[in-house]
Amino acid sequence: MMTAKRTVRSKVRRGRTSSEPAHTSLTTTASLRDAAYDAIKHRIITCAFRPGEYINELQLSSMLKIGRTPVHQALDRLMIEGMIDVIPRKGVIVRPVSLNEVLQIIETRLVNETYCSRLAAERANNSDIAELAEVLKRTKHWTSMRNVENMMLLDREFHLLIARAAKNDVLTELLRSLHERSLRFWFISLNAPAQYESVHDQHDAIFAAIHQRDPDKSEAAMRAHIESFRANVSQFL
Repeated sequence: MMTAKRTVRSKVRRGRTSSEPAHTSLTTTASLRDAAYDAIKHRIITCAFRPGEYINELQLSSMLKIGRTPVHQALDRLMIEGMIDVIPRKGVIVRPVSLNEVLQIIETRLVNETYCSRLAAERANNSDIAELAEVLKRTKHWTSMRNVENMMLLDREFHLLIARAAKNDVLTELLRSLHERSLRFWFISLNAPAQYESVHDQHDAIFAAIHQRDPDKSEAAMRAHIESFRANVSQFL
């Protein structure tokens, strides 16, 4: 009986041991895929990979020091998100900048994000307000430093925080997707110090309205901000 018990315990231990590498392997694969996705996407939205540029999967793998499978999975995800196109017998191309596309994104934002800003003024809690204030503080610093890349990333964070403050998960996900697709247009079009200051002032106005719990003022401030972006981007595309 003692021998049988030891045999059963041994099998259990062996079962646990054999399962652990598989779990670790899956976690590692997901981490590498996410790392590849983040790295490639960052290069696209900051125009390090320029619109219309062909990118090679093997070269990406070498550049990022990540295997081809995670890189391939990352490219599949970016294609679904509309940031790249796969051209048969030619390869992967960064989706060219399209004025029509950005104008459609802006029209959708005008319908949805203005309402989101109204909801944020009604539903934001103290934690939401504090996070927005902190982002604006950091934005002011990077605006003074003329650091466009950090300003762009903080712009994304600011808008995402407002979406979360609206307490509507479906709306948050919709706006997250729209902002991700808008980022490189932001990077291309905002290239002058006066524009940086203008965007920061617009963010301040949106924040003030949310902080004051004024839905009408918050909606109007967001609308003015999006319309300003439309006017500016139309000059460059």
